[in-house]
Amino acid sequence: MESDELKRRTKAFALRVIRLVESLPRGRVADVVGRQLLRSGTSVGAQYRSACRAKSKADFISKINGVEEEADESAYWIELLADAKVVLADKVANLLQEANELTKIFGASARTAKGNM
Repeated sequence: MESDELKRRTKAFALRVIRLVESLPRGRVADVVGRQLLRSGTSVGAQYRSACRAKSKADFISKINGVEEEADESAYWIELLADAKVVLADKVANLLQEANELTKIFGASARTAKGNM
């Protein structure tokens, strides 16, 4: 997958996360978990852009590992919102799928980069 396509995809993911967090009901659980999701979900794209500007292969691997972690953390927060019944699982199924796909893509990218060292 091309860098520009992943930049577009991670930005779209961040925008979807923003819209989800904005739609959450007000309450302590939704506020705390929503804040965590907002942080990790918007960080995926920002960290990916940073990885694209890595100064070395080792720097790229370090940064892409961070992207993978943020995508996986985002999946966790989405699952938690659904499991706690703060949102309907059906409402976030596609977003959760995207978080899991991004986690796999960036994990594979890290493994490939490590193998090419």
